[in-house]
Amino acid sequence: MPSPSAPDASRGAEIARRFAQLAQDPSRVRLDGLHPLKHGLRFGAAIELAVSPDKAALMALAQVLCPDLVARLQALVEPVAPSLFAALGPPPPSPVLAIARRPPAIEPEQLFASPDPAPIVLLERPVHAGNLGAVVRVAAALEAAAVLTVGGVDPWAPAALRGSSGLHFAVPVVRLEELPELATRPLFAFHAEGRPLDAQPIPKGAVLAFGSERHGLSDALRRRAQALLAIPMRRGVSSLNLATAVAIALWSVRLGLCGCSRPP
Repeated sequence: MPSPSAPDASRGAEIARRFAQLAQDPSRVRLDGLHPLKHGLRFGAAIELAVSPDKAALMALAQVLCPDLVARLQALVEPVAPSLFAALGPPPPSPVLAIARRPPAIEPEQLFASPDPAPIVLLERPVHAGNLGAVVRVAAALEAAAVLTVGGVDPWAPAALRGSSGLHFAVPVVRLEELPELATRPLFAFHAEGRPLDAQPIPKGAVLAFGSERHGLSDALRRRAQALLAIPMRRGVSSLNLATAVAIALWSVRLGLCGCSRPP
């Protein structure tokens, strides 16, 4: 008889097939480890499958990191043999892998027309999925209205999901091929030649644009901006990590340090 702690051969083959199909299925994503899974559960992700080679160890970790989710994880996570788990791909940082449905797509025009006073983060041609994921994590923590990308890497790539710890489910993350009209939302672009961030008023609901790590902002986007802003830095420091720059900008907006009111 098969062990009660692991699936039989047919179920194991089905689990392996579902993980293998993720590369060709843009409607689903893989969550590596407990942090992405817990954030997915907290922010309404539809988790279709979750497996662990050591459920006891996972539940002990959950008791420490997310006691609010222990009962849900106990019911959701399916035990599998270590050999099957190892065959599902690179080992995650904690003993669980999951498959979740991507949230329904949100039209950018809907975001731009929203009366939400929170800023929107716009990344132009990002090249590093891990950095992009870190931006999503910052945006979720500081309650941005959305993270939009124009060109560049896929914001829902596995590395981006790892970088965000699954917080793609906490804030709309949308990829655009080109930037449409922004309705009533003003566009403020971050560039080294701009005015200091603490000297430039930013109205509610602004779109905050950041260039790629490699090439910066395009001339076309800079021309569309209402103003160029720069983060004051110590002389001799040439740049900041993308997520750090986004965090500084969002925190400044949140505290009203750049002439705007703190969102309610």
